[in-house]
Parts: sequence; structure tokens; C-alpha cells
Amino acid sequence: MKSKVYFKTFGCRTNLFDTQVMIENLKDFEVTQNESEAEIIIINSCSVTNGADSGVKNYLNKMSKTGKKLYFTGCGVKTKGKEFAPLLNGIFDHTHKENINSLLQESKPFFFTSENEDTHIDKTLVSEFVGKSRAFIKIQEGCDFACSYCIIPFTRGKARSLPQDSILKQISLLAQKGVQEVVLTGTNMGSYGKDTQTSVPKLIKAISKIQGIKRIRIGSLEPSQIDDEFLELLGEEFLEKHLHIALQYSHNSMLEIMNRINRFESDLALLEKIALKGFAIGSDYIVGHPGESEEIWREAHENLKLLPLTHIHPFIYSPRDGTPSSTLKPRINGAIAKKRLHQIKALVIQKNIDFRKNQTQPLEVLIESFENGVAMGLDQFYNKMKILTPTHPLKQWLKITKYETLQECNQTLLKETR
Repeated sequence: MKSKVYFKTFGCRTNLFDTQVMIENLKDFEVTQNESEAEIIIINSCSVTNGADSGVKNYLNKMSKTGKKLYFTGCGVKTKGKEFAPLLNGIFDHTHKENINSLLQESKPFFFTSENEDTHIDKTLVSEFVGKSRAFIKIQEGCDFACSYCIIPFTRGKARSLPQDSILKQISLLAQKGVQEVVLTGTNMGSYGKDTQTSVPKLIKAISKIQGIKRIRIGSLEPSQIDDEFLELLGEEFLEKHLHIALQYSHNSMLEIMNRINRFESDLALLEKIALKGFAIGSDYIVGHPGESEEIWREAHENLKLLPLTHIHPFIYSPRDGTPSSTLKPRINGAIAKKRLHQIKALVIQKNIDFRKNQTQPLEVLIESFENGVAMGLDQFYNKMKILTPTHPLKQWLKITKYETLQECNQTLLKETR
């Protein structure tokens, strides 16, 4: 009987895809979704903040008391591998994840890293995302930016692109298994193609020709990566009507402290141009970073009101050992940072509600789940749709024109004749 393996994945979409790569290469073991019945646990770690490390450490400490075999991979290998080693049966970096089947058969504890991790590209094609009509597709690895708060360029290496042929084969394979929507992702997705003389827009056009793919979503982009070639794509029906653009802040002084290359004035002009094309726009936003004085915050908040944002992923700055920001003083009081976080959330939630109320075109919703008379899906603007229906909808895609705008989602009633 095959030993059962459970994957615990922390962090970003890229890690989720990396877990799928490992599952694909696991031939002599059985994957389980039930942690308690697993004999082996693979921890795919995130190390983006000290808080992320703490979350991984807490889980590892908990699992170390169960008697299960524990293996450690992901971004934490470089930052925390040596510290966690006594609790682990094996440690391996990104370069070795495609060898997981043989690694789990090693008889002695190991710590495998590679000097060429900064240039490694996976060759595995993932055959399915179990039970999913939407799949994350990694198109590149690494990041060449040097934001002062971020450790990721150290843990993931320099930016490099996966071969376009491989990406297209991957998506075609998943489309044959029923995937109809793909989300392009990567450590710094917008840098795709700069090392292979191509670009994100060229890749998107090629993906749009794959039979079965109805919608293409795009992961996070830097403002500097959105050029005229990309803007020309925004009228295409196969592209989502939502972009996530990583602004991080809305005041030039703070952007400079963060060693960001974007500036508020150009960000505002870019987002207004995209919003005029009917797009929903999301962003990341960091509050409480050293240097965020009360004056800077007030101006940043006023600037934020001007940005046509509909979605936001705000978070309180968490120092990351080994980054320039971690040495900066003074630190912002936690209670003050939390208050600012709530202000940002409240502002953009209202912007989102207004956007949904003012929407006039039909919503194209991909059904992703159904339970207890409620189907849930996402529309083309990356807004949730709650569908009250006694049975699972007959179709995966629904065109919805009548719905109610609630605080956190839209809601509709579906009656189907079977």
C-alpha cells in the first residue's frame, strides 16, 4: 500500500502551482487532502515576512509532535532551513521539487540546495487542478526589483521566463481536462519575456487561441510593466475586466523610502486610463512602514481617494530580517497602523460597492462551488456572485443581468427547469 502524503502550502499563487508540480511528480505515493490520515507532510513554505515564518514555524512545531515524517521546501529553505532542520526528515529547495518522488524514499535526513536555483525552470506539465474550472499557471520565476521591504528576490532569484511553448502546452492540457479560465502568475509576472524577447501581451494572444479557454486573468503587474502594447489588449473579450496593479503606496516620499520605482502622479494617470475602459482595478497597499509620518499618511489617504480602485489587499508592514526596511526607525505604533488599515479597507469597499451599483453590462460568472443551495462564482470584474438555487446550476458559465448589490458581493436567484 502506498504511503499517504499531505501538502501544506503557505503563501502565494506561485507556491500553489509549485505544489501542483510536486503532486504531478509523486508516482509512488498517494496524495490525501486529509492531514490526519497522512504519514508524510510536505510543507511548502512562505518567507515573505517574519510573520509568514512564524506561521510556518507554528505549524511545524505542531506537526512535529504527531510522529509523521516532515519535509520542508519553498521560500523558507534559504531563510529558515537550518533553524528548522532538527524537526525535519528532509529539506529541499525549488530546484529539487520535481525530484520529490525519489527524495521521499531517502533513508537518511537531507538538506538539498543548488547553486543554480537562480536560473532553474520547471519542466513538469501539470495534468489537472482537481475539481477546478480555473487554474493558476506559472509563467515566470524570480524578481529583479529591489523593494526595500522584500526578501523575495533573495529566495526566488533573478527573473526568468518559462518557455512559451511549455506554457501553451500546459494550458492546452488543462483545457482538455475542463479548465476554462486561467490565471497567469509568477514571482513578478510582468517581467515575463524580457529575457526571451517576447512579452505578456504576446503570450496572452497566443493563449486566447487555445480551444476551451474562455477567460484569461492576470496576476499582479507593476505599473512600469503596463505599456502601450498591453493597453491595446484591454478591449479583447477573452481578457478579464480586472487588473491587479501593485502600487504599494500613494505618496512619493514613502515610495522612495520603499525603493519603489513608481510614483503617485503616473500611477493616477495610468489607472484613470484603464478605468475609462471599464476595468475594475485592484492593488496591494502597505501601511505602517517606517517613515509613514502622520503628515505623509494624511496626504497618502487623500491621494488614495483619487485612485479609481475597486479592490485592495492592504496589510500592515511586517519587518523582514535581511531587508533594508527592517533596520529603519522609528517603527509605527501597531494601533496606529491598524487604524490606517481599517480606513483603507472602508474607503475601497465603498468604491467597490459604487462600481458594482453603476455596472450596466451583463455579468459573466464562472461557477466555482455549490453547497446548501448556494452557488458561488466570480464575474469578469473579479467580484463575487452569490447565486441562490436549489440545485447546482446546469451550466458552468452564467450571464446574469438581474441581481442585488450587497456589501461584500452581488446576489441573484436562479430558477432552472430540468
